[in-house]
Amino acid sequence: MALELDFAARSDVGRVRSKNDDSAYVGRYLAIVADGMGGHVGGDVASASVVLDLAPLDRNNHPDPATILPDEIQSANLILNDLVHDNPKLAGMGTTCTAVLVDHDIIHMAHIGDSRAYRIKNDTFEQLSVDHTFVQRLIDEGRISAADAESHPHKNVLMRVLGDVDASPELDVTSFAAEPGERWLLCSDGLNAVVDDYTIEMLLRADKTLEDIARDLVDETLHRGAPDNVSIVVFETAERQITAETDPKTDELTESAREVTAAHNGESVSASLLRADLASRPHLLVGAAELATDTDQIPVVTRSSSQKRAAALLHGASDAAQPNNTPPPAQLEEDAVPTGRRSWPLLTMVGVFLILFATSLAVGFLWIRSQYYVGSEAENVAIYRGVPQAIGPVELSSLEETTEIPLSRLPGYSRQRVETGLPAQDLNHAHEILMDLETALIPEAPPVSPGDQPEDTDIPIATNGVSASASIAGATAGAMGGNQ
Repeated sequence: MALELDFAARSDVGRVRSKNDDSAYVGRYLAIVADGMGGHVGGDVASASVVLDLAPLDRNNHPDPATILPDEIQSANLILNDLVHDNPKLAGMGTTCTAVLVDHDIIHMAHIGDSRAYRIKNDTFEQLSVDHTFVQRLIDEGRISAADAESHPHKNVLMRVLGDVDASPELDVTSFAAEPGERWLLCSDGLNAVVDDYTIEMLLRADKTLEDIARDLVDETLHRGAPDNVSIVVFETAERQITAETDPKTDELTESAREVTAAHNGESVSASLLRADLASRPHLLVGAAELATDTDQIPVVTRSSSQKRAAALLHGASDAAQPNNTPPPAQLEEDAVPTGRRSWPLLTMVGVFLILFATSLAVGFLWIRSQYYVGSEAENVAIYRGVPQAIGPVELSSLEETTEIPLSRLPGYSRQRVETGLPAQDLNHAHEILMDLETALIPEAPPVSPGDQPEDTDIPIATNGVSASASIAGATAGAMGGNQ
């Protein structure tokens, strides 16, 4: 039996936030909710990038459906790292991701962060995802109760997210046998942070259209104050009716795909190409990802992921992919052979290159000496002059000041940012970052009775709310000239 999804989606900025950092997508075979973090320095970019990169998975002919979803999420995470490398102002951004992919009568789910997946099946309501939060870890270890978690001061602190901290984050990957009539809900934590599970269940069970259910869930969140963005995807499983219209051919090379493959590195790709790709299948796109495609403010990831999709279409069609003016290999080799008449120009070019290289080294050294960053020294935070890199055995920084701020008291996400180096505009700005770090210090963990002490107590690495990582993300954005 083959299944597909009937679906609805909705996203709202809420009553407190100034912009929407959530993104969501749902189609016949794929549903995604991503809750971005990083404030003004890129939470919307992170969620939109991940959702737009995963959207092409919305089809039912994957050769290895059990692994394609987590593999693509890991690839999307690497693209986030590339985005930060190209634009340091985005340092510290991250996103949750809860995604499901339908393959015949199996639903594959990959999850990281604290966005949630709920399901009603055989009249049973249950939460299928596990929050990757600090308080959930404390609950699992028996150190606090679920009731205590609701009022815990660090309930929004995340242990795992996609972003520029971990090149290969750990995902929860599960599969569920499915049947027609199941009703699912994917949501950002803007919903469950203010609406209790009982109310969520009652609204999800309502005998209404999926569009009305999604609207009611968002309206209930707004009625309760909505301090955060809220994004909802609701879908029901249904037996698939296969026709030529519902299953169009996916191996045709469109003119848009050809145009994308011809784009050079650094060239932007028009949002119209992405809109054309999305329009080829039924779907809903909401939140930051929708705004990006509507306004042409597309993350750099669009070009990368579009080239990847176009390359897949071009597989086995090298003649179509090769431009008409590309010379054959034999001609390239012949043209590459230098002649005596080319020797003097070649030597001149080498000389100019050496001069430019020496000049660049001198300018680079002066620039390095003008830089500052906050890093670690032994077990404490320190200020360095230079950049946190080395050329072979030569370090490109020197210790400027030491502090008494212990690394062990910082949230894990902030600690990793310090250990990799937080850039500062100047020495004064480095001191401002130190003040932010002092306010980010977390209290000691609740005491435990003898014999209950866990062997491994991880430190949280990120936050979805106003907390330590937001402070550090703000400091990083300040280093690059960002505006709050």
